[in-house]
Amino acid sequence: MAAEDEDICERSGWLAGWLPTWCPTSASHLKEAEEKMLKCVPCTYKKEPVHISNGNKIWTLTLAHSVSNKTPLVLLHGFGGGLGLWALNFGDLCTNRPVYAFDLLGFGRSSRPVFDSDAEEAENQFVDSIEEWRCALGLDKMILLGHNLGGFLAAAYSLKYPSRVNHLILVEPWGFPERPDLADQDRPIPVWIRALGAALTPFNPLAGLRIAGPFGLSLVQRLRPDFKRKYASMFEDDTVTEYIYHCNVQSPSGETAFRNMTIPYGWAKRPMLQRIGKLDPDIPVSVIFGARSCIDGNSGTSIQSLRPHSYVKTINLYLMEMSRAGQSTFTVAILGAGHYVYADQPEEFNHKVKEICDSVD
Repeated sequence: MAAEDEDICERSGWLAGWLPTWCPTSASHLKEAEEKMLKCVPCTYKKEPVHISNGNKIWTLTLAHSVSNKTPLVLLHGFGGGLGLWALNFGDLCTNRPVYAFDLLGFGRSSRPVFDSDAEEAENQFVDSIEEWRCALGLDKMILLGHNLGGFLAAAYSLKYPSRVNHLILVEPWGFPERPDLADQDRPIPVWIRALGAALTPFNPLAGLRIAGPFGLSLVQRLRPDFKRKYASMFEDDTVTEYIYHCNVQSPSGETAFRNMTIPYGWAKRPMLQRIGKLDPDIPVSVIFGARSCIDGNSGTSIQSLRPHSYVKTINLYLMEMSRAGQSTFTVAILGAGHYVYADQPEEFNHKVKEICDSVD
């Protein structure tokens, strides 16, 4: 059996028997959905499972380039995503350097192990899986780019393994600020929302999608029609929503880990802003936000203030003239983009990421 045909979405217990009968999904369905996502990528690539410890595998896509002396760019997707969601970006980003993308442990087509219920231990499992992946591929240095949960994990990795990161790019990162004190908020959360949040705390964030069973795909299409629009230049059909659906109705391994890393209303138990000041001052950090995003864009400014011994500069996307000498942190706001900035404005996003990468080598 070919490597890409291997079933690397492990299941266990009662869930293994229940999910396939109620949810119209399987590892094969996810594989087919991913192939449809990648069929329009205008460059050659290789897909393979990269073996790490405990029999786990990290599903990896490699876009090699003839300029092998360039620092590789490594892309980490966000919560509920997979490597296929970078389809609009691969073609541009791999024009002058190797690019790697992989499904985070517990997501997509990577292995779905049992994570520790402790937030710190679960985070370490994610981070150490990234390090094992790097070692398995023999990469010395990386430009590490993470979106959403991937941004949080990219920062956590950079804190633990600073010698392996030449530049950290945080795209709409989750989990940086602390949850504000409800008593200090201008608009307190209504009692009914607090009650609902407390009731849903024991459940995984996307449990409703699996409970919906055969109606889950139409649920994704109705609740997130914007994804079809974001990728309209590539697909006229429901390729993207099908991919998202099959990514998230498999065994909820990474999803459970994420739940254990959060407190009510989606805040991180271990906010990254409490630790980012300890990041090696020699690691440059770029923070990219969509101007229309619901994510608090102040994290970039906060990161700058927490790194007082590093030269910092905040720029706007359209202020193209800037000095990078000694620059350690800067923030980019991409106009017209929301949380999925890489899909909302892919050309601008790709241009800015390439510009940042070119500042490395």
